[in-house]
Amino acid sequence: MASKSRGISIFWLALAFFIVWDFRRSETIDLRFEPPLIAAGSGKVSSGAHCAMVGD
Repeated sequence: MASKSRGISIFWLALAFFIVWDFRRSETIDLRFEPPLIAAGSGKVSSGAHCAMVGD
């Protein structure tokens, strides 16, 4: 049982370390230029995926 709780502790510590590392390494998010989560019908041009291949 001690092995299981040790594994769980290692998992949560690793996850917390990754989140802190990612937060410190990433650039700050400029919310003004972030695309909206749902842009359907907003007039924004898609830049990737299959949606960008439709028509020219």
